Amino acid sequence: MNNLFAQVKQSNKLQAIFLTSYIVVTVLGLFLLQESVTAFLLILFSLFLLYKTNFPVKLKWSLGILILTLVMPFAAAQGSAFESYMGVATLVGIYVAMALGLNVVVGLAGLLDLGFVAFFAIGSYTYAIFSTNQVQNFLKLDFLPFSGSSFWAFIIIGGIIAAIAGVLLGIPVLRVKGDYLAIVTLGFGEIIRIVFNNLDKPVNITGGAQGISSIPSPTIFGYVISDSSQFYYVVLVVLAIVILGVTRLQDSKLGRSWQAVRENEIAAQASGIHLVRTKLIAFAIGASFSGMMGVVFAAKQMFIDPTNFTLLESITILVMVILGGMGSVPGVILGASLVTILNLQVLTEVTNYLNQLTLDGVLNIPSALSPSKMQRMIFGLILILVAIFRPQGLLPARNKVVPKEDVVDQTVVDENQRSVSV
Repeated sequence: MNNLFAQVKQSNKLQAIFLTSYIVVTVLGLFLLQESVTAFLLILFSLFLLYKTNFPVKLKWSLGILILTLVMPFAAAQGSAFESYMGVATLVGIYVAMALGLNVVVGLAGLLDLGFVAFFAIGSYTYAIFSTNQVQNFLKLDFLPFSGSSFWAFIIIGGIIAAIAGVLLGIPVLRVKGDYLAIVTLGFGEIIRIVFNNLDKPVNITGGAQGISSIPSPTIFGYVISDSSQFYYVVLVVLAIVILGVTRLQDSKLGRSWQAVRENEIAAQASGIHLVRTKLIAFAIGASFSGMMGVVFAAKQMFIDPTNFTLLESITILVMVILGGMGSVPGVILGASLVTILNLQVLTEVTNYLNQLTLDGVLNIPSALSPSKMQRMIFGLILILVAIFRPQGLLPARNKVVPKEDVVDQTVVDENQRSVSV
């Protein structure tokens, strides 16, 4: 058995055969079991298997896009649970983008932020206010409110406003570090939620505790995007931009500056890194990703209120980053996907199944141990076990490996330039 695994690990051809067979079997499984959560999750697991292969990076991206855009939606569309599956996949994409934004702040720059959901709320309310009649309460202009076609512009606008909020937060709080920084950002998140909750007097701007409803769905070329299966592709496009941006930033000069600040601020400053500017850029970029997804979330839900942006949401996003591996883009994607699917699909389905067995008289579960009450405890136990056995995360961050030949060639170039200058 060990020899077989070793052969598969070394042979790209065997890996391709195994991955193709796995995808075919899981797709057929979802065809036959049209409402099977297990079959749907197994298809998603093929992305992890693809990541573990030895294929070239461009080929991995191409196959991953093919699975996400064609294979998985086509297989899920054959059953009545299609919209449910796509709704879960859409929320996974939203949380993955938010977790990647927080990973810039926490994982790369080493700044503990417990109020990250505030930027998500800012993006959501930005689109919700200016695209509904809510804006008429304080701005009487003929072109307001905006229609659903403005959604695409508001993705950028929401990201910019959230980035500005991130900078405004960073300017005063960067004087504190560690636990104090966490407390201050936690307070910022609660302040934003309370402001939105009470900003219905004397002028009703946010709708207060009742929230804002009838948020228009996005439109493109006159076509209204309203179903989860349609929003799924919108989220995929935005998520692809976020992943591309984060991966480029991670290996850039700015990304290395963030990592230097995270490891040792004194050494980073001695190396010529401007601490305040570097940290503010991290806050701004991380907040912008969250604000962009806030706009998408508001358009998808068509209703938002302050209860969507509680401290628990910030903690959940932080758990995604820590669980996957701080500073690791693949790890954060995996952590966000697992946490979201556990909360929305696996634990919910298990809870419903046990409740049904209780109603049918098959099981006799005391009310104190009701599955609905134990769901959070089970989730917590899973996180504790992962933290014990995988303290660095499921996919820890790895330093980029530079081929020896490139280093030697660059050294020769530098020496030639010095000799020419002399």
